[in-house]
Amino acid sequence: MANHTPLVIKVGGALLEDKTAAIHFFSTLKQLMPSVPLVLVHGGGNSVENLLKALGLTSEKIDGLRVTPNEHLPYVVGALAGTVNKTLCGWAMQQGIVPVGLSLLDGGICTATQLNEKLGAVGTAKANDPQLLLQVLGNQQLPIVSSIGADANGQLLNVNADEAAAAIAHALEAKLVLLSDVPCVLDADMQPIAELNSKSIEQLIAQGVINGGMAVKVKAALQTANQIGNPVIIASWKTPEQLLGLIQGEAVGTTIHSDAESNAENIAEYQMKLSSETK
Repeated sequence: MANHTPLVIKVGGALLEDKTAAIHFFSTLKQLMPSVPLVLVHGGGNSVENLLKALGLTSEKIDGLRVTPNEHLPYVVGALAGTVNKTLCGWAMQQGIVPVGLSLLDGGICTATQLNEKLGAVGTAKANDPQLLLQVLGNQQLPIVSSIGADANGQLLNVNADEAAAAIAHALEAKLVLLSDVPCVLDADMQPIAELNSKSIEQLIAQGVINGGMAVKVKAALQTANQIGNPVIIASWKTPEQLLGLIQGEAVGTTIHSDAESNAENIAEYQMKLSSETK
């Protein structure tokens, strides 16, 4: 492969509701695979919601995270690690890709710990052992990873897919792209924001401009940017051809910069200002 830095791509469950877009998406991944190792991480909130409703169960979210009582867990696992994962694998196969369907717990890719009792069987993921992913990538196959993890005792946990993708990107020291059905982060006037750093993220969350699931996404992106030393991109799966430009260095969506990048930029600006003042 020409580019040996892996690219971790996260897609939301809304992709499953648009088969035409999904086929276009996997066709684009097929074009990317000779140039860069790819890992696909997915959520599936809509599929989970639909299944729970069909079963007469109510579901709620707190701060963008789905509350998962133990009695809901078998259905959440079945939807994410089963139906959603294998549907995506099937669509990948239609485009000539060899998929390998996985979860966070397989091969010890990530470890998970429960967040709190209030959220139930909801966990946060931490990078652990990337060897299984590296083996799959070495075979020119596409890992498709659901966000179901487990703690040290084997207790299954529902992990936010953005956080799952962030943990995998950390494990692989990879670039991370978070794709949803919106093209970027929007400001208060619903206009695109090209770049964000920790300061601007904190301000926009405090103002309520960034909230709910997008706040979770942006926080996970910033945390990962700080961990891996690479910026993280938030963009849309509706225009996957942007990924082709991305690996060529083009700017797409919203770029989340690490604190190190922001500090370096501030220092550079200060030095330039100081230089001009002393002339």
